[in-house]
Amino acid sequence: MTVKPSFWRREHYLDRMNLKQLVVAYFQYPAVIAYLLLAALSTAVWFAFPAGALATIASVGVAIVLYPLVWYALHRWVLHSQWMYKMPLLAATWKRIHYDHHQDPNRLEILFGALHTTVPTIALATAPIGYLFGGVGGAASGFAAGLLMTCFYEFCHCIQHLAYTPRHPLLVKMKQRHMAHHFHDETGNFGITNFFWDRLFGTSYEKVSQRKKSATVFNLGYTPEVAERYPWVSKLSGGVATGHPSSRIRQK
Repeated sequence: MTVKPSFWRREHYLDRMNLKQLVVAYFQYPAVIAYLLLAALSTAVWFAFPAGALATIASVGVAIVLYPLVWYALHRWVLHSQWMYKMPLLAATWKRIHYDHHQDPNRLEILFGALHTTVPTIALATAPIGYLFGGVGGAASGFAAGLLMTCFYEFCHCIQHLAYTPRHPLLVKMKQRHMAHHFHDETGNFGITNFFWDRLFGTSYEKVSQRKKSATVFNLGYTPEVAERYPWVSKLSGGVATGHPSSRIRQK
């Protein structure tokens, strides 16, 4: 059994934390530590099997450019899918990687994806293309770039849920759109730091007045009626919550 450090034996709610507290919590979180260690290991592999400068730059560049598209696709068609909870073998995974996050968006422990789902996805999205450019070294550099991009995305994601008002206009806009995704209409604004693909695919909205408030913004369509037919997530969750997270009793 894995024993978490004492710091992570209690729950952390971003709407009760300041920026300094977030930074401390973020760099102690097991998944972030794992990403950084894997990135360091990938860098070591690059030194052992170095790719040329152009191959390395291409591997890293493609990973950075493709990352927002991969995230958009996964967020829209997997995490917000209506098929995972219907399959007993995938219901627990769907609950863990996204349903719980929409049930209580500000809880830090469930904001990050599970490593057994994120690491293989990052590897598949970056390493094969890097390998085509520069062999083992190219794959390692692409994978490292993907891991570091994940750290960046997750930190920005935390900022968007933090009890903190960003000073930079771009960060303000990111936070407004992501909060709309969580508290107004979950069928749009799938990006975290990049909303290009939302605009391209017609899922972007800047103001909540542009869309009707969704009745399923906190349960992603997994309603009590749906749970009667597909009960696995409900059994794991102790029921289906539909109200605003702040109205629920949090266990200290």
